Amino acid sequence: MPITPQEINRKLFHMVALLLPAGIFYFPMIFDFSQTMVPLVLAFLLLCISLMEILRLRYPKINTTFQKYFRSMLRQEEKRTITGSSWLIASALVCALLFRGEPHISFMSLSLFILGDAGAAIAGQSVGKIKMGSKTFEGSLACFVICTGMFLMFPHLPFLTDVWGGNIPPRLIFLTSLAVTFFELVPLKIPIWQDRKSDFIAINDNLSVPIITGFVISWLQPPCLYP
Repeated sequence: MPITPQEINRKLFHMVALLLPAGIFYFPMIFDFSQTMVPLVLAFLLLCISLMEILRLRYPKINTTFQKYFRSMLRQEEKRTITGSSWLIASALVCALLFRGEPHISFMSLSLFILGDAGAAIAGQSVGKIKMGSKTFEGSLACFVICTGMFLMFPHLPFLTDVWGGNIPPRLIFLTSLAVTFFELVPLKIPIWQDRKSDFIAINDNLSVPIITGFVISWLQPPCLYP
């Protein structure tokens, strides 16, 4: 199935989301403010985005205007539900809180998902033939390769891996790339009970995958050289 211009526009727009991990790791250095300020900034940004989402979903005229400018980047279901961008900002906030003493983990987990997810969508829709549920083997392979390549690039980014002495263990590279690929392919679901019957609700991957990835990196990371 050929990739649609809509999906290309969507993924190009998502590249802007790389400002989230960059902001979490680098902005405190550049602007000389505490890491504790990062969650506050992200919380304010999420509040503004959430207000916009509430208004457009509650008032059709606002939603029509919103779609007029962003239709080319919205999936069909996002015209009446929360957009993936809002979930990603929420994920950045959670990562900044969970790993507030280890901003390198937030940077890696968010950027791995943003670029890995984009690569999976583009490869899956352009050359994907082997179906795996709603996605493709080719898309998942692209995600894994991109994540692995990014780990090879991370030591060359200023200060990012200094806490590890510039070295990333191969086991961390492989298992983290595999985790991003797997949870990008298979949605995380949680059980809910309604009228004595069990059901499952899928967690948006923009929210779940970076957080899961952060825990995997935290678990596998080598001893830090300094706190």
